Amino acid sequence: MRCTSACMRPTDRLRPAAAWWRAVLVTCLALAWPALAQDPAAPVPRIGVATMQPGDVFFERFGHNAIVVDAPDAPGPVSYNFGYFDPAEPGFIGRFLRGDMRYQLMALPLFEDLAYYRDVGRGVTIQWLDLDPEQALRLADALAENARPENAHYRYDYFTDNCSTRVRDALDGALDGLLRRQLQGRSRGNTYRGDAVRLASPAPWMWLGFDIGLGPASDRPNALWDDAFVPMRLADALRSVRRADGRPLVRGETTVIAHRQQAEPPERARRLWPWLLAGLAIGGALLAAGTRAPRVVAAAALPFWSLCALLGLVMLLLWWATAHHFAWQNHNLLLFNPLCLLLLRGGWRIARGRDAGPLFRWTLVTVLLAGVAALFLHWLPVLPQRNAAWLSLLMPVHVALYWALRRPAAPASLRS
Repeated sequence: MRCTSACMRPTDRLRPAAAWWRAVLVTCLALAWPALAQDPAAPVPRIGVATMQPGDVFFERFGHNAIVVDAPDAPGPVSYNFGYFDPAEPGFIGRFLRGDMRYQLMALPLFEDLAYYRDVGRGVTIQWLDLDPEQALRLADALAENARPENAHYRYDYFTDNCSTRVRDALDGALDGLLRRQLQGRSRGNTYRGDAVRLASPAPWMWLGFDIGLGPASDRPNALWDDAFVPMRLADALRSVRRADGRPLVRGETTVIAHRQQAEPPERARRLWPWLLAGLAIGGALLAAGTRAPRVVAAAALPFWSLCALLGLVMLLLWWATAHHFAWQNHNLLLFNPLCLLLLRGGWRIARGRDAGPLFRWTLVTVLLAGVAALFLHWLPVLPQRNAAWLSLLMPVHVALYWALRRPAAPASLRS
C-alpha cells in the first residue's frame, strides 16, 4: 500500500529541515576552512616597505625599495629586493642594448642589504603596514616562493616592470587588489618622461638622453598606480591608501638611515622661453653671417648636422631593432634628422668655396619640412610628445641654415 502524508513517521517529516541545516553547516565550514586550516600557532610576520633615497651614481638616481619581512621566529628581518642583476652574465651587454634585461629577486638579511646605503649615506625609511595576519602570511610565503632560484628572474622594464613596480604588485596581490583600486583612478598629471628627466637632472648627459630618446608613449599622464615605478612615488601613494574599514594601510614609519647625499630634485615646470631665446639667438647669428660669409655658416653647420645624424640613427636603431618600446615613434627624429648625413658632403664643399650641388639643396628643404611636420605633430591631440623645448631650440636653427645656404654658389669668375 502506498504511504500518504497522514501515515508518515515523525522522523520522516523532519528530514527536509535536517537536510537544510546540514547544507548550511557545510557552507559555513567551507567558508571558514582557510582560517581553520591556518596554524593558530604560526607566527605572524611584520611587513614593511623600505624606501632608499637617490644616490650620486647615475644608476642610483631613481632611488630603490624592498619589502621587509620581520618574522618573530626568524633571526632578524629579511629584505626581499627585486633590484639585483649580474653584469658578468653571458650576453648581458647585448640583452641590455636590445632592451631584454634580466633582473632577479634576492632575499637577504636586512642589515646586510642596508650596509651599502649606510656606507654611502643614502637615506632609508621603512613604512610598516597594517596587514591582516592572513595577508601578512600570504605575502611572506609568496615572496619566499618567488625568491627561489627557478622563480627569481624576471624581464626588467624601466617604467612598467622594475624593482619598484614589483614591490607594488606583490603588495597588491596580498591585499586582493586594494592598491590598484585606489590608485588607478587618481593622477597628479606626472609622466614617465617628467619623472625620468627630473630624477636624472643632476647628470646632464643622462637627462638629455632621456629627453631626446623617449617617444610619445612616455608622455601620457600617469595614474598614481603607474607613478609607482619611482620608489619615492610608491611611498607617497602608500600613505594615502585606506583599508576597507577606513584605517590607513601604513601603520607607522621609521627612519633607519639618515640621508646625507643630495636631496631628490624637486618638481618644477619646464620653462620654454630660455630654449626659444637660445634658438632665436643662434638662428639670428647664422642668418646674419649667411649674407656675408656662407662658408663660415657651412663650416659651423657641419658638427651640428653630424650630431643630428648620429642621434637620429640611434633613435632609428632603438625603434627598429630593440624592445625599448618607450623610444619608438620618437618625434625628435624629425628634428635630429638622420638625413643630415647627406648634408655633410655639400656643407664641406660650401666651406671650401664650391657649389654644394642639387642633392644638398633638396636635402636641406626636406630637413626643414620634417621640422615643420614635427611642429604639426606637437599640436595634434593624438599621440602628442612633449618636445616643445627641442622644437623651440632647433627649428630656428634649421630655418636659418636653410635660408643661409639655399642658393647655389656663384661661379668663381663672378665673385668679387
